[in-house]
Amino acid sequence: MNYYSTNGHVQELSFKEAVLKGLPQDKGLFFPKEIPQLPDSFFEALPDLLLPQVAFQVLKPFVQPDLTEAQLQQICEDVFTFPIPLVEVEQGLYALELFHGPTCAFKDVGARFMSRCLQAFADRDKPVTVLVATSGDTGSAVANGFLGLENIDVVVLYPQGGVSEIQEVQFTTLGQNISAVAVEGTFDDCQALVKQAFSDGELNQVKNLSSANSINVARWLPQMVYYFYAWGQWKLRHPDQTGLTVSVPSGNFGNLAAGLVARQMGLPISYFIAATNRNKIVPDYLETGDYQPAPSVATIANAMDVGAPNNFPRIQHLFGNKLDALQQVVKGFWADDDQIKEIIQRVYEARDYLLDPHGAIGFLSLKKLMSGLRTQGIFLETAHPAKFKNSIEAVLGHEIAVPEQLQAFLGRQKQVTILPNDYKELALLLKQTHKEGTL
Repeated sequence: MNYYSTNGHVQELSFKEAVLKGLPQDKGLFFPKEIPQLPDSFFEALPDLLLPQVAFQVLKPFVQPDLTEAQLQQICEDVFTFPIPLVEVEQGLYALELFHGPTCAFKDVGARFMSRCLQAFADRDKPVTVLVATSGDTGSAVANGFLGLENIDVVVLYPQGGVSEIQEVQFTTLGQNISAVAVEGTFDDCQALVKQAFSDGELNQVKNLSSANSINVARWLPQMVYYFYAWGQWKLRHPDQTGLTVSVPSGNFGNLAAGLVARQMGLPISYFIAATNRNKIVPDYLETGDYQPAPSVATIANAMDVGAPNNFPRIQHLFGNKLDALQQVVKGFWADDDQIKEIIQRVYEARDYLLDPHGAIGFLSLKKLMSGLRTQGIFLETAHPAKFKNSIEAVLGHEIAVPEQLQAFLGRQKQVTILPNDYKELALLLKQTHKEGTL
């Protein structure tokens, strides 16, 4: 499989080359040259397959020949070591719990897969510096996925004061090959700095840069796996049902883009919902046809505080930049903080199920839209509620339990470099020697 830029101004690259490069020089996004169709026999067997088996079959055409079947099989078995259960919250309405991994967020899937790919591809004589911007869970998932790997350094940029306390300690306390940089700005500023670094020819001559944001194909594509797995688990319970809507809490839109590629491969999902907070750039576009990125607004669902979603061009590209075709499949929805808080409390009291702020928007979107779509629904629970402990406890009025994976980070010393929103400062920082978690 080769990958081309959505902007069309650079030559095609192999999977390995696209992973190592992260972002094309023309500031587009890497996209697979073809989207393979999975056979009917795969879907017939899907309800009985284990997660690593699903991952192997789905990802195989995208990584060959750069990864052998044996390498891919080993990577899938290493990555998919935690459960991804489908939990019925109400009749016909399910949560896909993606928070049972080591950092309690859905990004464990993509980050762990990418780290194994980079480990397989990294040149011992030319270490890779992984540069990543985070609005919350990406930083912790990437940092923990890459922690201790030889020949790979990780630099995490995040908006100072813009992530939750638990999210922050998960990537600022690790040391070793992980560095944390707090930028005096928004997540969009962090994202812009990362893009500028990849287009900086001088920096790229001295640093072997790669990205671990969802713009990297090795982090983006593995997210397809749990859509297939979710459909299989749903089909086990409803063998005669056909209509299914999946609601995807969306910030940078890599997760939704992966689900739409899965649908293109033959996964029979009727509709997707792009569920957002007040940063409702895409729902507005779906309603008006006017795509207007805007400065991000801070909300209780902070991992989705993105005003210029990086991955949305992949979605437009997938639909041939035709709005009407996109509208047939993707429905828009957004909720403000008051609605998020209200649904968290209501579902907890009525169903004894605790939503995180992002999953709450997904749940609410299905409640509002599902009857009109005439399907059953799955929403993605993208992070454990305890990652937003203060916000959730303020809603419920009492403490909530913190899982062991998160408790392990509490009380550790943070190691952070504070940086103004200035690319020259970042470039200077990146050129310095990177040792033991400090730049």
